[in-house]
Amino acid sequence: MLFGFTTRHHTQRGFHDPKRTSISFHFSFLSPKLPANVLEGDSMDQDVESPVAIHQPKLPKQARDDLPRHVSRDRTKRKIQRYVRKDGKCNVHHGNVRETYRYLTDIFTTLVDLKWRFNLLIFVMVYTVTWLFFGMIWWLIAYIRGDMDHIEDPSWTPCVTNLNGFVSAFLFSIETETTIGYGYRVITDKCPEGIILLLIQSVLGSIVNAFMVGCMFVKISQPKKRAETLVFSTHAVISMRDGKLCLMFRVGDLRNSHIVEASIRAKLIKSKQTSEGEFIPLNQTDINVGYYTGDDRLFLVSPLIISHEINQQSPFWEISKAQLPKEELEIVVILEGMVEATGMTCQARSSYITSEILWGYRFTPVLTLEDGFYEVDYNSFHETYETSTPSLSAKELAELASRAELPLSWSVSSKLNQHAELETEEEEKNLEEQTERNGDVANLENESKV
Repeated sequence: MLFGFTTRHHTQRGFHDPKRTSISFHFSFLSPKLPANVLEGDSMDQDVESPVAIHQPKLPKQARDDLPRHVSRDRTKRKIQRYVRKDGKCNVHHGNVRETYRYLTDIFTTLVDLKWRFNLLIFVMVYTVTWLFFGMIWWLIAYIRGDMDHIEDPSWTPCVTNLNGFVSAFLFSIETETTIGYGYRVITDKCPEGIILLLIQSVLGSIVNAFMVGCMFVKISQPKKRAETLVFSTHAVISMRDGKLCLMFRVGDLRNSHIVEASIRAKLIKSKQTSEGEFIPLNQTDINVGYYTGDDRLFLVSPLIISHEINQQSPFWEISKAQLPKEELEIVVILEGMVEATGMTCQARSSYITSEILWGYRFTPVLTLEDGFYEVDYNSFHETYETSTPSLSAKELAELASRAELPLSWSVSSKLNQHAELETEEEEKNLEEQTERNGDVANLENESKV
């Protein structure tokens, strides 16, 4: 084996560039069994560039698609980012919001939307701060009037009896605002400023109670937990139904109390570029799941399979089985209705990306008839089985069907033409017969004249 190195000078337009110089190492493997002329004629040298001179080019998308499989898998495979997660939460974060004052104008909704730990912290802090604030004012009134200097003086009439410090003033503030009334500390009629403060604290305390208790009640009664008992199938399937290619998914309700006025909607989330060159990220397109026929309004007592017919108005019209994994799309399904127990509106959401759409599958039946009732087996809720389904798109299937009908139309037209030709031949024969009869009559008349 021979080892050596050479220096390469890169030139551009005939001019030498001394800065663009790369070092190449030459390895020559000499085999003693090969003849010398073969070694001289066929070059066995292999140029290996040094790591410094290797630059990985950034290929465009079209070039990356044409790469070999073992290369393109690592470079072109990208994880599809969900717009809506499987649990229904939207995967969108709002940043750089400068008009934060809008959250304070709707403080009630802001408090309800907070997490439980922050909500409980604010709940405790609001009451504690109001008790401390009014307790401090009660203590200042007693201190300014001199009640602290006449604690044991029976002839002195204080503003609040048995108030001997800040702790007792704080306890009196709690008793006043919560209307507990233990009877040990009582305001007297010789303190007009105390009477005014008592009125203010009573009114503000009622407002604080209504506001905070209302927030807690609304947060507890939110129907978000009810949406967790509304389930969607893990996968969506594409198969034939009544001779048409359909996209289907399954929904179900785990509770015995049903969803009233339930309705289902579906959206296709996919970026698009308009004919004018405008790029629209995460464009939303409606997927018809029975809006015009009323099939989108559900009687959700047992699990139902929601079907979308892939026709010319469908966004899946030109998508085939081979093209489906290459699409970067997401199907968002939304189930809405009113909770039967509370009458509040409930909404459950889920989504399906391309890897969760199975082509050529159907859902396993889950409803069976038992002795006097129907039983739903939720163990098979997410199960599917494979069925014979063409791998062509709905558009290609429609074109094939139209081509199959062409010979039929041709035969009908040919038959109509044949029928027309027969009619014309019959008319010509009738004319010939009439002319022959007319000729015979004329000959008879001539003979009679003679």
